[in-house]
Amino acid sequence: MSRFSLLLVLVAVLFAVAGPATMADENPIRQVVENGILQVVGQTRDALSFSRFAIRHRKRYESVDEIKQRFEIFLDNLKMIRSHNSKGLSYKLGVNEFTDLTWDEFRRYKLGASQNCSATTKGNLKFTNDVLPEMKDWREAGIVSPVKDQGKCGSCWTFSTTGALEAAYAQAFGKGISLSEQQLVDCAGAFNNFGCNGGLPSQAFEYIKFNGGLDTEEAYPYTGKNGICKFSQANVGVKVINSVNITLGAEDELKYAVALVRPVSVAFEVIKGFKQYKSGVYTSTECGNTPMDVNHAVLAVGYGVEDGVPYWLIKNSWGADWGDNGYFKMEMGKNMCGIATCASFPVVA
Repeated sequence: MSRFSLLLVLVAVLFAVAGPATMADENPIRQVVENGILQVVGQTRDALSFSRFAIRHRKRYESVDEIKQRFEIFLDNLKMIRSHNSKGLSYKLGVNEFTDLTWDEFRRYKLGASQNCSATTKGNLKFTNDVLPEMKDWREAGIVSPVKDQGKCGSCWTFSTTGALEAAYAQAFGKGISLSEQQLVDCAGAFNNFGCNGGLPSQAFEYIKFNGGLDTEEAYPYTGKNGICKFSQANVGVKVINSVNITLGAEDELKYAVALVRPVSVAFEVIKGFKQYKSGVYTSTECGNTPMDVNHAVLAVGYGVEDGVPYWLIKNSWGADWGDNGYFKMEMGKNMCGIATCASFPVVA
């Protein structure tokens, strides 16, 4: 076995036995791992950043060649992050767990195929004359559930669905609940959903309505891969009696619903670079805003204004370490990246 192979085995073992609390900066295990990675990629400042990135995110590389490959990808992404942040735009990028992934890898792991949002061709939202507040954040009402992580499965649509349902349930019954994304992955195919390959919350709401309910997370836990349907009526956590669709592209309707009703499931087009979002109001001249452009479903939980730019406050499903504690802000008023293209919310029982 070569010296590098021995080093790789040592690094793997150390990652396996070291829990989060033992990976502090002063810990000798962390220092050994860091030094090992630096032996492979060099002693530059960027190499040190990479070694600390790999430790923080508990990366497991299978060979010296893979370490070198991931370092090169990391450098490319780091260059893009620095270039973007030097321009003084309305949002910042940053290093996160996806910085050693190419765009194609990330897209394969996290995004679903574009879907046809036929349900929103004609909306059915009923309006009143109530005045909308200048800002809204449903987290302040305590009805928004914690950020979850979809893992390496294009099941964002299921997390958007459960996020909307969990908020509606908490609003209606005054207590929190965690609902099953995996049931939707495994069971909602007859409603034009495709498990880890994509789907739409509007179609998921219809499945839950006609299927008799959605199980709790505890009863039907998430695996992050396509499986066989195991739905049981005995474990139903929530039922859907109706769903409301926002007219395609109508941000005024979306704002009304988010302001006065509850969080709303939305979808948009993720393009290269967004995976490194860190803070600020995201905007782009490159993303599309048609039903066939959107490739990622999320949850609009509020809106506001930052540095003069109006924004949507959106809960993502890439874990709480991504972005702004799992959230991001999207520019409002331009149907940015199709944010009002596939919007809907459920009525629960």
